[in-house]
Amino acid sequence: MPSSKKSVPVVFLVHTSFVSVQHLTELFQELGPDLELRHIVDDSLLKEVLANGGVTPAVRRRMRGYYQAAELAGASLIFNQCSSVGEAADAAARAVRVPVVKVDTAMAEEACRIGSRIGVVATLETTLGPTCRLIEATAKRMRKRVVVTRGLVKGAFEKLVGGDRARHNAMVLEAIRALAQKVDVVVCAQGSMVAILPELGPTPVPVLTSPRLGVASVVARLKGRTAQPGRSRRKAV
Repeated sequence: MPSSKKSVPVVFLVHTSFVSVQHLTELFQELGPDLELRHIVDDSLLKEVLANGGVTPAVRRRMRGYYQAAELAGASLIFNQCSSVGEAADAAARAVRVPVVKVDTAMAEEACRIGSRIGVVATLETTLGPTCRLIEATAKRMRKRVVVTRGLVKGAFEKLVGGDRARHNAMVLEAIRALAQKVDVVVCAQGSMVAILPELGPTPVPVLTSPRLGVASVVARLKGRTAQPGRSRRKAV
């Protein structure tokens, strides 16, 4: 008799660094414990993007190769972890037949649902630009009119690389608080910023980060239902 055992959806996460591997794994274990996870990590990708001020043809080719490898390995869905290569992920997605979800897509949708004045905070221009363009494209798709205000925290990334995490965190938190006075919602362009939000305290508008929203959208998609947007209007998501 044929087996009645249902196949377990397999999610391949493609990373450009090891920074988010543990956190995203924990989120998937919390929100989608029945999913099977596989990780592809190439920490040369982000280094090349930063060194060149953006995505290079070589990065695009490698991304496409990783997506095709994930598909061959049985991926039910591919999850792109890094916002800096989000536009390369869009191109790579066209080379495979399985769904591709970017970590920040659900965050962009939630930001557009919340309001028309959207602030974006980042410490890297290579992340800020793609995130702002994603929000603008999302708003167009949702038929929303938005104004995106950019908040590049200059010098913060150098502090982090130099080992001064406390100063990096203080600079980013100050930028978030300042931007929150001028917009309807603040978007943290880098998923790693979720680690500093416990220090943020109350804000007059929602402050969104991508990891939980992104993972929730994947789980909802694989379970065939619509992800519920964040309900908070006074705290970080």
